[in-house]
Amino acid sequence: MAKRKLGFVGLGIMGRPMCKNLIDAGYSVTVWNRSQPGIDECVRYGAATALSAKGVAEKSEVVITMVTASADVQGVVLGSNGVLEGASPGMVLIDMSSISPKVTKEIADRLIEKGIKMLDAPVSGNESGAKAGTLSIMVGGPKDVFEECLPIFEVLGKTIIHIAEENGAGQKTKLCNQVIGCINVLAMCEGLTLAVKLELDIEKVLCAIRAGGAASRALDEFGPMILRRNLEPGFFVKHFQKDLRIVMETAADLKIPLPGTALVHQLYSAVEADGLSEKGEQALIRAFEKLANIEVKR
Repeated sequence: MAKRKLGFVGLGIMGRPMCKNLIDAGYSVTVWNRSQPGIDECVRYGAATALSAKGVAEKSEVVITMVTASADVQGVVLGSNGVLEGASPGMVLIDMSSISPKVTKEIADRLIEKGIKMLDAPVSGNESGAKAGTLSIMVGGPKDVFEECLPIFEVLGKTIIHIAEENGAGQKTKLCNQVIGCINVLAMCEGLTLAVKLELDIEKVLCAIRAGGAASRALDEFGPMILRRNLEPGFFVKHFQKDLRIVMETAADLKIPLPGTALVHQLYSAVEADGLSEKGEQALIRAFEKLANIEVKR
């Protein structure tokens, strides 16, 4: 079966390696981005270009969007020169951004009116997972459309789960992911702070804990980076904060308490106030270092 013609809109820290993997897998990919460097990089990989998201849709059977926030997806899909203006009936939009489930449903409803199918498919795994093609992909939308697009997902991810037929189910699952992920980062930072105050060999402590019941991806990935004073993303603090704002808005709508998440959200606000919004998730350690008047390093 011939591979479908793909479009890709949003060529940032995640989108670029994802686009490369699709091209390497033999897909024809047309790209557009709001800034030129992402386009230039993907052209070097073998992508074709369009002058707008509309132009991408005109040349594609499936369009993937990977942008920052709800308003960005609304703009590139529903706005002037957006995907909707260039899409033909039967085209599939796969939004792999992390955005509000409510906005996802609103976008899907608009697309369905025009005969366009949609899947929301946010990811977990950071830049390293995007490069390796090992992302976890959580998908909401019609099961038949999911199965139709599964070969595309298999290029991008290792764990691909169809959550439900409802558009927005993938985004809801991503919110749960971010709650658990942020509290794992919090636990790691608290534990490492305690180890320093106890005057322990921090590398030995990290090695011991990573092999036991408190093991986590946060410890495996971020622990060694913190010890090397490497706070580079990964996944930007400002983007994590965007996700946590959606979590807290959703919790308010549902009238449920999420006290741990609220605490992490506030601590990251302190990190942002320190000028570190474009550092990685592990920069949360800087809030603890200030509170405890220590430095966590090897």
